[in-house]
Amino acid sequence: MPAETPSGVQRIGSARLTARLTIEKVTKVFSDHPEQALPLLAAGASKDRVHSEVGAVVALNGISLSVPAGAVYMIMGLSGSGKSTLARCVNRLIEPTAGRILLDGEDVLAASPQRLRELRRTRMSMVFQHFALLPHKSVVENVAFGLKLRGTPAAERRRKAEEFLAIVGLEQWAGYRPSSLSGGMRQRVGLARAFSTQPKVLLLDEPFAQIDALTRGVIQDELVRMWTASRNTVFMVTHDVDEAILLSDRIALMTSGPEARLAEIVDVKIPRPRTRAELIDDPEYLRLRAHILHFLMEVGRRAPVQDDIAASTGRRATLRG
Repeated sequence: MPAETPSGVQRIGSARLTARLTIEKVTKVFSDHPEQALPLLAAGASKDRVHSEVGAVVALNGISLSVPAGAVYMIMGLSGSGKSTLARCVNRLIEPTAGRILLDGEDVLAASPQRLRELRRTRMSMVFQHFALLPHKSVVENVAFGLKLRGTPAAERRRKAEEFLAIVGLEQWAGYRPSSLSGGMRQRVGLARAFSTQPKVLLLDEPFAQIDALTRGVIQDELVRMWTASRNTVFMVTHDVDEAILLSDRIALMTSGPEARLAEIVDVKIPRPRTRAELIDDPEYLRLRAHILHFLMEVGRRAPVQDDIAASTGRRATLRG
């Protein structure tokens, strides 16, 4: 575990970093009366006992972690481990049942509806697996949409939208509708839209899962370029081992759900910039990869989740690109 002090100052290697996002004992219970499960969980009841006694499904149980400002932080686990649920708890697309989520010390869960809308407009952005573009708007209008919600003047938001489209190599597609773009291009539009608002925290929920391996590598590189220029805090969900090591400073490993728990936090100490060609023979990369795969195998012994492990293992070949 990385060292942390009571003041929230952490270390990654020799660097001292202040926490941007703090998740404290977050629990999510799916039920019409989720509060009935909390005393049982506090007493150490298993998910099966909670389900049998009150009919509730425990998705997350007591998750705590701290994301340093400017870091790329990965949440990793097999299907059903609660990764996406946790990411959506951060911006309250899913309401946690218990716990606290602090953004620069402000409790997001205590925010009023008006304040929550303001936080989503100005402090947090999210990129989903399935693009979530507005089909009736042009590409440049999609990128500018968050700036429009923020009240940015039309000329300025157009300029910023075109700037970020250029970063992802899509400036010539500015006037087209999303239906004219490939899946990889649409996801690049989503990244441009997210970065254009310069959020304090960028939430990425398996944003490359629907994209072929070669296109995934190109967009990963674009993500790194935008992060290097902005130093936004990135909180990203993945089940791809190679992607996690390539992109992140720290990886949180979660057990399989229901009742997912945080099992381990791994620091990625490989110096930046990182390239796939260099990583493939890097001893630290090989050590981390073996360690994470062993963890996934241990927590994913049921046959249905072995496909995730095999897919992640097979994607190692993409690092040679």
